[in-house]
Formats: sequence, C-alpha cells, structure tokens
Amino acid sequence: GAFYVFPDISSYFGKSDGKIIINNAHDFCMYLLNYAHVACVAGDAFGNPECIRISYAAADEKLIEAMNRIKTHLAKLS
Repeated sequence: GAFYVFPDISSYFGKSDGKIIINNAHDFCMYLLNYAHVACVAGDAFGNPECIRISYAAADEKLIEAMNRIKTHLAKLS
C-alpha cells in the first residue's frame, strides 16, 4: 500500500512569489516541483480541487528534507 496526506492548500490561491501566481492546486504543485523540487498531485483527480496529495512512503530523512524545501518556498509566497 501507499500512504498519503491530503492537505487543503486553498489559502495559497492568489498568492505570488513575484514571478508566478498560484491560481489553483495545479499551479501549486508545479510551483513546488519547479522551485522546491518536490512532487505532489493536484487534488481534483481525487475529488477535491482545493487539496493536494503527497505520498509519505519514503525514508524519514527524505521526508524531512522535502518538508523543509516546501516550508522554504511557501514562505516566499505573499
């Protein structure tokens, strides 16, 4: 099996890093992929377009690194 979190990220809709604007979960996922180098999937494929799906079926060290990257890059959005 696999393990996932499904957080609501709609509070980031309309935010920008000065280069791109997060309009939806797809934009959010692409932002994380392109800048934080973390992959996730938009939630509309799983029934909620305001969420993303992140797998946590990985080693603790990799998960900690990914969360630190996400935190760093989300802090750049306003």
